[in-house]
Amino acid sequence: MPRTLESLTPADGEQVAKKNLVAALTAGRIVYDDGSEQVFDHDGATTYTDRGHPTRGEWYIDTDGRFASFWPPTYRASYDLRWVVEAGSIVGLSFTHCGDGSQFTGRYA
Repeated sequence: MPRTLESLTPADGEQVAKKNLVAALTAGRIVYDDGSEQVFDHDGATTYTDRGHPTRGEWYIDTDGRFASFWPPTYRASYDLRWVVEAGSIVGLSFTHCGDGSQFTGRYA
């Protein structure tokens, strides 16, 4: 579990509260099931790396209190985030697209 999340004790699958979104996203590098990786910076920048090719975007908390991302020039999406917890430790995040319901999971590296 990332050190910055040690004081939190969510259940597996529990939605990440708005007040914890920044901590959840910036706690460390996230590795997704397909091997791609993403880093979320405190300043709202994000880098997604797939097969060694980085792409820069932006992230923010939208007006509904959800995680949202912007990938230039025009792609915007909002997601519900849920904790991935194993043996009482936060090990990652599950993302559900608010538009089409697609899901993906990432683990803290």
